[in-house]
Amino acid sequence: MRIVIAGGHGQIALRLERLLAARGDEAAGIIRNPEQSDDLRAVGAEPVVLDLESATVEETAEVLRGATAAVFAAGAGPNSGTGRKDTVDRGAAVLFADAAERAGVRRYVVVSSMGADPDHPGDEVFDVYLRAKGAADAYVRSRTALDWTILRPGMLTNDAGTGQVLLAASTGRGPVPRDDVAAVLLELLDTPATAGLTLELISGNVPVMVAVKDVAGN
Repeated sequence: MRIVIAGGHGQIALRLERLLAARGDEAAGIIRNPEQSDDLRAVGAEPVVLDLESATVEETAEVLRGATAAVFAAGAGPNSGTGRKDTVDRGAAVLFADAAERAGVRRYVVVSSMGADPDHPGDEVFDVYLRAKGAADAYVRSRTALDWTILRPGMLTNDAGTGQVLLAASTGRGPVPRDDVAAVLLELLDTPATAGLTLELISGNVPVMVAVKDVAGN
């Protein structure tokens, strides 16, 4: 498989790229800063320098052509202002979905956020972020040419992964290691029957493979 990941230098993306490379798949990570290229190569991924805030749909589609799947794992980051929540967390997600359609890449997996909602109230930066992510998710769900799955993790931690999770349409709030988020993403990519599902993820007591098969109805 060739998997193209937007936000290729993110903490979850780097973990996913390492998992993909370890089993012999091709991982291409889209990054804005070329200085991050060596970090991607170190985990076995191909760096692709492209700024999704300024790129066109066609430029992005060129990167996606021939891919098995696309993963949107980009984010403006915790220190960004409200403007970049819209241009990255919403705008880049919409652009990437449009580009996947144009490139003929049907499988599309989104790393979203628990609580994402286009109608989320509040004026804090995090409220704006949740609205932006919610609007992006709503857009992706409207694209009938995409076999999309939206993953909404709880509070992300850098604890070592346990391989044990709770994955469901609604889980309640809780933490989850980034290691386990990456492991679930890998399993979702391998499980086309999860297309059309919006799933929440926190730590639990079900092995990742079993948890994904359960939500897929296998």
